[in-house]
Amino acid sequence: MKKPILHKALYYIFLTTICSFQAKGQNLYFPPISSTEWQSTDPAELGWCAEPIDSLYHYLQSENTKAFIVLKDGKIVLEKYFGSFTADSVWYWASAGKSLTAVLVGIAQQKNLLSLSDPSSKYLGKGWTSLPPAKEDLITIKNQLSMTTGLDDGVSDPYCTLPSCLQYKADAGTRWAYHNGPYTLLDEVISKATGQNINVFNYNNLQLKTGIAGTYIKVGYNNIFFSKARSMARFGLLVLNKGYWGNTAVLEDSNYYKAMIRSSQNINPSYGYLWWLNGQESYMVPQSQLVFNGSLMPDAPQNMVCAMGKNGQFIDVVPDENLVLVRMGNAPERVEVPFLMNNEIWKYMNRLNCTNTGKTEAQALIEIYPNPAENVLTVHSQNEIIQVQMINAQGELVRNITISAQSTQLQLNIADLPKGIYWLMVVSDEGVYYKCVVK
Repeated sequence: MKKPILHKALYYIFLTTICSFQAKGQNLYFPPISSTEWQSTDPAELGWCAEPIDSLYHYLQSENTKAFIVLKDGKIVLEKYFGSFTADSVWYWASAGKSLTAVLVGIAQQKNLLSLSDPSSKYLGKGWTSLPPAKEDLITIKNQLSMTTGLDDGVSDPYCTLPSCLQYKADAGTRWAYHNGPYTLLDEVISKATGQNINVFNYNNLQLKTGIAGTYIKVGYNNIFFSKARSMARFGLLVLNKGYWGNTAVLEDSNYYKAMIRSSQNINPSYGYLWWLNGQESYMVPQSQLVFNGSLMPDAPQNMVCAMGKNGQFIDVVPDENLVLVRMGNAPERVEVPFLMNNEIWKYMNRLNCTNTGKTEAQALIEIYPNPAENVLTVHSQNEIIQVQMINAQGELVRNITISAQSTQLQLNIADLPKGIYWLMVVSDEGVYYKCVVK
């Protein structure tokens, strides 16, 4: 295939305009902060049919769901409450609240009240663990955010925040383990760094700007966030719009935002800063040191980032589709992070679209992830891939791969390419697909 002949200057304008348009979220709607008003979109306008929606609701009810919301472009497409639960009912976020804490840490850093590289002992005091001082000082706020403190998650009570429960297992940064105790102490880090109780800091920096109304409540060692389902949806919308509520800056530190929803370490690439990341090459799960190859949730959008908590508290954010999914409730299996249930919900979500909504068949069958990418970009197609081209913002062809053997998946090594905006063209035996990608 010939190198594109579009004039470089025109190509640069075209590429940056299209990519910028995609990156900022097209025409997102934001509900008023102090009102119950929230615009909606009829599912039929998206080509979603009644029968698969009913099947989705039936599944959700069978799994003890209390609330379910789907936003498209910020507007409510699906909203369903089950049993006696209503839009005014309050429920806990469980570990989905970890992702809320991650945003609050980012806000505290952008206010220069703390730095991720600070030793946690700067705010928690010497002896907050049972480690020798030299080992304790290795643990930073970033380690708490990325679950790499090195503290032993195999203690009798992994929720315990007492020094006697926080025992040495490995040097900070060398081991990933889903450990609640060190995470919970981030609340105290925020309070000590800001001089405000975490509820006060949350109210001043999130609720007043976004309408995300809720309260952290102490339950045992845990500090758990409680809210209505729509506050969960508001939080998902804030993250979808890269930390802005409309044009109002909330988490305006773009470097922190990007780091938060990218792999925070290379031990478990499916974990950012207290966010779960889909579409990575491998993943780990709580209470295990096994590494599983492949995507965390293969039936869900591969660029999805997730806040997930016990009993199926989910906030799924899908940037490529301007979509947010929220689920509150109980679950038959009481696991820390029920990602299998989340994946099952997406099996039903994938059946909703029963008409052609304007996407070409090739677009519907090809996924490119992660996006943004750092070292490896994966192209996955349900049909045979014939050729892949990657073009930079100057209109120069930087990758040109022709597939000789039959293959439906290709991994592009882009580690050597400079950071920037690129245009990817994928030719399959069903058509051509173009995608803006960011490194």
